[in-house]
Amino acid sequence: MKSTFSVIFYLKRQAVKKDGTVPVMGRITVDGTQTQFSSKLSVDPKLWDTKGGRVTGRSSAALETNRLLDKMRVSINRHYQEIMERDNFVTAEKVKNAFLGLEHRCHTLMQVFRQHNEDYAKQVEAGMKAKATLSKYLVVYKHLQEFLNIRYHVKDIALKELTPAFISDFEMFLRTDKHCCTNTVWLYVCPLRTMVFIAINNEWLTRDPFREYEIKKEETTRGFLTKEEIRMLMDGKLKNAKQELYRDLYLFCAFTGLSFSDMRNLCEENIRTYFDNHEWININRQKTGVESNIRLLDLPRRIIEKYRGLCEDGRIFPVPHYMTCLYGIRAVAKRCGITKHLTWHQSRHTAATTVFLSNGVPIETVSSMLGHKSIKTTQIYAKITKEKLNQDMENLVARLGSIEEFKGCNI
Repeated sequence: MKSTFSVIFYLKRQAVKKDGTVPVMGRITVDGTQTQFSSKLSVDPKLWDTKGGRVTGRSSAALETNRLLDKMRVSINRHYQEIMERDNFVTAEKVKNAFLGLEHRCHTLMQVFRQHNEDYAKQVEAGMKAKATLSKYLVVYKHLQEFLNIRYHVKDIALKELTPAFISDFEMFLRTDKHCCTNTVWLYVCPLRTMVFIAINNEWLTRDPFREYEIKKEETTRGFLTKEEIRMLMDGKLKNAKQELYRDLYLFCAFTGLSFSDMRNLCEENIRTYFDNHEWININRQKTGVESNIRLLDLPRRIIEKYRGLCEDGRIFPVPHYMTCLYGIRAVAKRCGITKHLTWHQSRHTAATTVFLSNGVPIETVSSMLGHKSIKTTQIYAKITKEKLNQDMENLVARLGSIEEFKGCNI
């Protein structure tokens, strides 16, 4: 973002010293805003060139004074350029403070984003945060870099320059240049909002540029496997042990509701026997930190026994890389005759819908098992199947038929 800039020197003629000299003052102007400073030099006003801002004559005193004034001009110009390149937000006061050694560095968007990502990466390494979420932050950081370069021709921007217009421009960039759908735009704008919250909490930003900004997610149909498709996956003839592993891991998630990362990190210490003498999974979800308690059904228990003891690091399953598992389960599904384009997250939706809700588990219980903070999230995951709807209506018919007030009614 361009700005006008100038620096001049002038005399403070009303402040005449005892020896007849007057102080030389400096004036920095940026975008029409001025600030003054003392050069700590004094000259004979008769020798001052007002237009050139210099001392006339060839005396040693005149030459030395002009040399010092030139040195100040060069230094002030250098500070102006540095602030522009670093912050992309410059004021006359900032240039003066930098020149005088009183600079208070301006926090920038990419600086805050970069530090956030570094801190988040450390939490991922410590097992406190999900790697997938870090990947999202890194993607948005890269998109912002490209956006700033294309739209503003800069590498960074001061937090003070974040406006509703900037956010709207970024949204349009995601839609047009990156061809993102509404829900992806919503997903990518959220990390930018997080950076704004960090800045406000640290008092680096006094106003919220998101205050009047709004983008709503579009409701989508969450995919899941039906009872018949689960059976097809179970009964399919697979080529090798690797395909068996992909299928077993997917079915384990489909019968427990665990996410891929939570399944991968599942350890022996997460399997506990409680007062009812049944084995339960007790785990804090990596994504949210919310505790999740899931009773082990027969199928996931048998899958655990199949792979138990194969890992030396205490984990239960020898889980390959996420993308390897994803491509693997898609190949398995195709081999089993399943035409749906599977994602690993669909196994979690399958647990909520086909395994839990359709078999009469209350949605409050499903929410607890999935480790959701809000039951609204569970309502997005869990869809009413036709079988469940029919079952509920049959129960209603039976109950109404047993009510005395409705018996013998001739309508």
